[in-house]
Amino acid sequence: MNKQKLDFLLLNREGQFIEFKENLDKNFAKEIVAFSNAGGGVILLGVKDDGKKIGINITNKLKSQIIDIGRGCDPHINIDLEEKNKILIVHIKEGQNKPYSCKNGFYLKIGPNSQKIGRDEILKLSIKTANLRFDEQICPKFDWKDFDDDKFEYYLNLAHISNNLKKENILKNIKILTEDGFTNAGVLMFAKEPYKYFKSSKLRCIHFQDNDRLNILDKKEVDKGIVGNIEYAVEYLTERNPVRFEINGLKREEYPEYRVEAYREAIVNAVIHRDYFEERSDIAVEKLKNKIIINNPGGLIFPKDKFGILSMPRNRLIADLIARTYFMEKAGTGIKRIQTYSKKNGNNVNFNINEFFFVEINNVSEKIRRKSGGNPEEIY
Repeated sequence: MNKQKLDFLLLNREGQFIEFKENLDKNFAKEIVAFSNAGGGVILLGVKDDGKKIGINITNKLKSQIIDIGRGCDPHINIDLEEKNKILIVHIKEGQNKPYSCKNGFYLKIGPNSQKIGRDEILKLSIKTANLRFDEQICPKFDWKDFDDDKFEYYLNLAHISNNLKKENILKNIKILTEDGFTNAGVLMFAKEPYKYFKSSKLRCIHFQDNDRLNILDKKEVDKGIVGNIEYAVEYLTERNPVRFEINGLKREEYPEYRVEAYREAIVNAVIHRDYFEERSDIAVEKLKNKIIINNPGGLIFPKDKFGILSMPRNRLIADLIARTYFMEKAGTGIKRIQTYSKKNGNNVNFNINEFFFVEINNVSEKIRRKSGGNPEEIY
């Protein structure tokens, strides 16, 4: 790893494929197990949580300790070590003999977190997703003439990624480009017209006059890429989200029918967890008379009794890319955030999970009411 790539990693936040550690600690075995059970990654020793380099005293003893920790896992985990500017770079590959465990149990890397999980759940996940993750597969038909530099630059700004490297190097560093070629996630993120390659790339927005989906006031299909689709869908609902105003002295208070944070989380959740292999249906964002419904093809990839407790992205690479932006304030908390913001606004939320994942946010506007002279914070 050259200095430029190391500096690039340090400028980024911890995520699905990278972990910062000041030194070797008691959680190290947990971290390498979590990476091995997921898609692999790197641990940078000598780095604070905010990416600041503090360095570490790299000795043969330290290296031996790390190798021994890997050997102490079940099955053994092979680790590659690399030194650069007093930073010890620990490379962990995705395991070929899952599930892996340490003395404290089984762990899985989910965004920036290493989450404890049961052995049976790890096995089911491995069987269900092994080598079948749509976003991490290579798109052999991709033509580089279709790469959208404007989308790429826009994403770098959103993710606060420095553009001081060649485009090819940045794409490799964020896992979009591999030695085998351009990934499907790259196509969905940065192709000029993703639909040219994947029919599952579109998102559909519909405004109904009633709650029965009979009379359509407006309908749009968009193919703007992952980020563009999210932004368009959020704006579509925001334009149709009534806001009640109250004047309190010189201040004007706003009371929206729905909280943007709630439906934004639901849209992001749909994009990240969509089954992109399924091309017969689109992600649907619907505004009805008294409710918002957001649904996407693809049920849970873990048992239903873990819903709201466990978070496993169907598309790890897409999740990691979006987690670098403000769209995901904290990985793995989307469902709770939908519930929390809706409840604070007086809305009810229902989830319906089968082959599709439905989020329904119901308007109970009679509850969105402030007592005369009351504190607006009572509502939020």
